[in-house]
Amino acid sequence: MAILALSRADVFELLSLRECVDVVESAFRLHAEGRTLGPGVLSVPARDGGFHIKAAGLLGERAYFAAKTNGNFPANPRRFGLPTIQGLVVLADAERGTPLAVIDSGSVTALRTGAATGVAARYLARPDSRTATIVGCGIQGELQLAAIAAVLPLERAWVLDIDHARAEAMAARARARLGVEVEATKDLRQALTASDVCVTCTPSCDALVAAADVAPGTFLAAVGADAHGKQELEAALMVSSTVVVDVLAQCLEIGELQHAVAHGLLAPRDVHAELGDVVAGRRPGRTRAEEVTIFDSSGTALQHVAAAVAVYEKARRCGRGQEVALDG
Repeated sequence: MAILALSRADVFELLSLRECVDVVESAFRLHAEGRTLGPGVLSVPARDGGFHIKAAGLLGERAYFAAKTNGNFPANPRRFGLPTIQGLVVLADAERGTPLAVIDSGSVTALRTGAATGVAARYLARPDSRTATIVGCGIQGELQLAAIAAVLPLERAWVLDIDHARAEAMAARARARLGVEVEATKDLRQALTASDVCVTCTPSCDALVAAADVAPGTFLAAVGADAHGKQELEAALMVSSTVVVDVLAQCLEIGELQHAVAHGLLAPRDVHAELGDVVAGRRPGRTRAEEVTIFDSSGTALQHVAAAVAVYEKARRCGRGQEVALDG
């Protein structure tokens, strides 16, 4: 038996962010229609970071299963010159259980996370949104900005990071790549009041965005909270907004929602919808121009399967990747 090994370069060259937005949207629709396996998640803490395993399957024209194992160590770039996130996605045939591919997980994670925000923005942001704030200027920050620019008529953005030099560098790259006016700033409050969209993608365990600083009609994507204790939005902001989650059970445990529920400010029934129900038309997205909408993006394995399948199928068509014999 042989499987296909696909590198980080393979992933980025085979799958564009726009393509990833479309396949992730399809995965959320399949989930709402009951045509998925799982998803499930397991987290294991470690010193200075941790590991998490997310698994799910898609029952589309062909049935696939994928399990992602990631190490998440935020100090890696500074201490070792390594990426924060490293790992593998194992893709299998969900009808026979046959392993099909091993794929670099960091690239898949980066693309699918940005893509989920792009999907949410299609349904939850005002269609005429032209300004955005991105909090957190790592690789994910760049992809989040690109995803927003891919689905909305973005004209201007402000980017912030605890390392202002990194924000300035990201702003310069984004201006060149996206054709959008991008400015590095240290004033989050001022940026928020001028923004139609805000994406937070940090490892923070303290609220960064306060309800009082968010203008009516803003769409927020909270991406950083994907483990116990992580938080980027003030709990009061969750209460006063229309909240859409990727997977409700997961967000209650590790998403932004965990804090509002723990403080007794929200109950699961107060959540407007899962994103899949909005995509499938079972629940409405944005209904009013002045409505503040939040996408609680804890990161679901449904997104990994969708991206992995797209990469694998294109690699097979293009003859890309390296065959590895498991029984030789």
